[in-house]
Amino acid sequence: MELLEYLPQVLSGWNLVILIVGTVVGLLLGATPGLSPTMAVALLIPFTFQMDATSGLILLGVLYTSTVAGGAVSAILVNIPGAPANIATMLDGHPMAKKGHASEALHYCFISSGIGGVIGVLVLIFFTPILVGFALRFGPSELFWIAILGITVIGSLGSSSVLKGLLAGAVGIWISLIGFNPVAGTERFVFSEHLQGGVTIIPALIGLFAIPQVFQMVETAKRGLGGETFGMEHRSIMTSLVYNLSKVRALSIGSIVGTLVGIIPGAGGQIAGLIAYDQTKKFSRNPDNFGKGEPEGVIASESANNAMVGASLVPMLSLGIPGSPTAAVLLGGLLIQGLFPGPDLFTQHAPVAWTFMGALLVSQILLVIFGLYISRFSKYVIRVPKHYMAAAVTILAVFGTYSVQNSISDVIIMVTLGSVMYFAMRFGFGPGPVVLGIILGPIAETNFLQGQMIAQAMGGTFQYFFTGGINLLLIGICVLSVGYSIFAELKARARHRRELANRGMEVKP
Repeated sequence: MELLEYLPQVLSGWNLVILIVGTVVGLLLGATPGLSPTMAVALLIPFTFQMDATSGLILLGVLYTSTVAGGAVSAILVNIPGAPANIATMLDGHPMAKKGHASEALHYCFISSGIGGVIGVLVLIFFTPILVGFALRFGPSELFWIAILGITVIGSLGSSSVLKGLLAGAVGIWISLIGFNPVAGTERFVFSEHLQGGVTIIPALIGLFAIPQVFQMVETAKRGLGGETFGMEHRSIMTSLVYNLSKVRALSIGSIVGTLVGIIPGAGGQIAGLIAYDQTKKFSRNPDNFGKGEPEGVIASESANNAMVGASLVPMLSLGIPGSPTAAVLLGGLLIQGLFPGPDLFTQHAPVAWTFMGALLVSQILLVIFGLYISRFSKYVIRVPKHYMAAAVTILAVFGTYSVQNSISDVIIMVTLGSVMYFAMRFGFGPGPVVLGIILGPIAETNFLQGQMIAQAMGGTFQYFFTGGINLLLIGICVLSVGYSIFAELKARARHRRELANRGMEVKP
């Protein structure tokens, strides 16, 4: 097998140094709110100009996988996802930290990321020809329904009720429409000059999650309270490893969902993590524990977003069609080196291709090793006084937002969204549905508009969007997802009423 033939080259002196440095740098960049995997890879592309093709691709590939995992650090410790792919991780990771299980949550994060990452890379190595054919079957109609499937998760994501979750998600979709129509080019909802460029994901992500945290820290510090006091229970790595491996269902769902979403061009890690989290919750025997510090939520979401990494490279290396925004940047690095995707990459440039894939496999092991080592220092982050933490988060939020486009408008948008969300959270609304609506809105709209244009030449819109095996399957899953969310909430309310009645308390209608 070619991979074994080129594995010694992966572990050679210079390439091994790149692997180690790239993994550590990627984990640190990923843990910084605003520095997404896409931005991290883009920032370091200039450093590959003087490298040979193999070393340059190894650096970019390792950064890709390690930044996705590193984003979970800030999600767990300070309730701010380092990247959109870590939104689902935050839902149970931060509650675990509040209960004193921060190091445990980080253990699950890096172990499940490594497992999911290995599965994703193995899929890349062994199943590329088969999955390329599968990916080609996804056109605008299928991608539209994929986005709708992600939207159906909104109802049960971080809000006090399905109705509030759907309402918050609708607001997020509306925010995503601000700016220019992607087809007609006309302005929509631009009531300020700061909104002419629309609302991009990084300012929204940082604002909706970071700013409310800052306000809460300042509020507790002003009252002279300690705020949330995070204890640090000692947890051995071996115990976490055994527990993690015992959660076969969460690992399987996360890895399978991450792989399938990864090979679909344009979907991205945020959809993989959220869908995996939602499905794991629905298949769980204790769904009410999710959102309160359930380890399976962390395991499923992190295995999914890292399994997505390897799978997203399948269509990129074979067809030149990136499976995620970061894979698109990585494709640019590939072309800069004079390499072109397709069959020739695995024949004429076999040493480069197989060494690159071998490096991705080894990087998953290094990710687990260095990630677990970094988790030992989480106690120092937790012990930082609230007023210092608020100042640090504010600086990182402004820096991360401004650095995306060097735009003060993004900073204003970030602060405004965060301030509104701070008050909305007091009424039971969560930032998760809003962010998910902002992410999925453009995907759904763009593919719907493209599908409409195609449908005009194919017998009508209804026939194009509501026929075909994949479309019908996705529609069925969407209906089941919404139905189950409503059923689960009604069941939870009925159980709550029974508990109150058993205690002799008055039950409100």
